[in-house]
Amino acid sequence: MPITEADIQKIAALAHLEITDEELHTLAPQVASIVAYVEQLNELDTSSVEPAIGGLTPEGERTEAAREDRTRPSLGQSLALEQAPEPSHGHVRVPKVSGGSGEKENL
Repeated sequence: MPITEADIQKIAALAHLEITDEELHTLAPQVASIVAYVEQLNELDTSSVEPAIGGLTPEGERTEAAREDRTRPSLGQSLALEQAPEPSHGHVRVPKVSGGSGEKENL
């Protein structure tokens, strides 16, 4: 199935991206090329490849863990904020990233 400019417009809308007509004309063939390249994987014979858990270890194989996986108590809000440079109302104040005003906001 070829990738069309309408497909790119739909993807951009779903991603809340604004793209120009020029970008649309550039992106459509690029995305089509990428999809065609990835579709080559369908041609590979993977019948003799064992499934993997998480893509890292063959099914059923145990791995050595660096430490025992167990739950531990959390720091708690007051201890976590104790050394924060600018705590405010139970949150850490950080510089605002969007808008460029340099104001601090609670996170």
